[in-house]
Amino acid sequence: MHPIIIAGPCVIESMHLLQTVAEELVSINSRLGVDIIFKSSFDKANRTSASSFRGPGIDKGLEMLSDIHSSYGLRILTDIHEAWQAAPAGAVADILQIPAFLCRQTDLLTAAARTGRTVNIKKAQFLSGRDMRYPVEKAMDAGASEVWLTERGNTFGYNNLVVDFRNIADMLDIVPRVVMDCTHSVQRPGSDGGKTGGDRRFVPAMALAAKAFGATGYFFEVHPDPDHALSDGPNMLPLSRLEEVVKMLL
Repeated sequence: MHPIIIAGPCVIESMHLLQTVAEELVSINSRLGVDIIFKSSFDKANRTSASSFRGPGIDKGLEMLSDIHSSYGLRILTDIHEAWQAAPAGAVADILQIPAFLCRQTDLLTAAARTGRTVNIKKAQFLSGRDMRYPVEKAMDAGASEVWLTERGNTFGYNNLVVDFRNIADMLDIVPRVVMDCTHSVQRPGSDGGKTGGDRRFVPAMALAAKAFGATGYFFEVHPDPDHALSDGPNMLPLSRLEEVVKMLL
């Protein structure tokens, strides 16, 4: 199975940011012959602090993502947090993503599945790879056309995550497409004074380790200036480094 690449800024900060990233993804697609899926969130409903930036909201955010799709021809992935968001998001996005903390929410999974879009379920920080059989069953029973699973690490004490790469192999027994979230897996949740910290230098190694365990997709949040990003900056890969990491995986 040809690997897929998912990339984009954590949250929609501005149209200029989306366009800057989209232009680079189109260039990488052209040079490397890959098909990078554009990812960004219209609302980050699970930020650490109430004062954290969440995004433009569903109406404006989906309008902006639709513009990226029509202008650059990129497939779109975005996440939803409530069941009512599935239908409008599914009218724009090719893949609907279920956040890790919400992967057991039956109504959310069912609503995403009923859109007919591909559903990407992120494995919760508190579950094993084998446990993901049950969220997949919920989505498939509701009529999902295709379900992907994404590994993003497990809670390891306070403010830390660790990745058990055996989860990739276990999830490949459930679905044929298992994605490695190479950026969220280097998070240190809630460790940075009301924000999530992390260490982006480990992102390429996370990708290579996942490849060794059979991952069929790779998820990178990218930003032209991660140190000044409005969400998840410590974990995001600089946009200028994405091509070299993709080359390494190919």
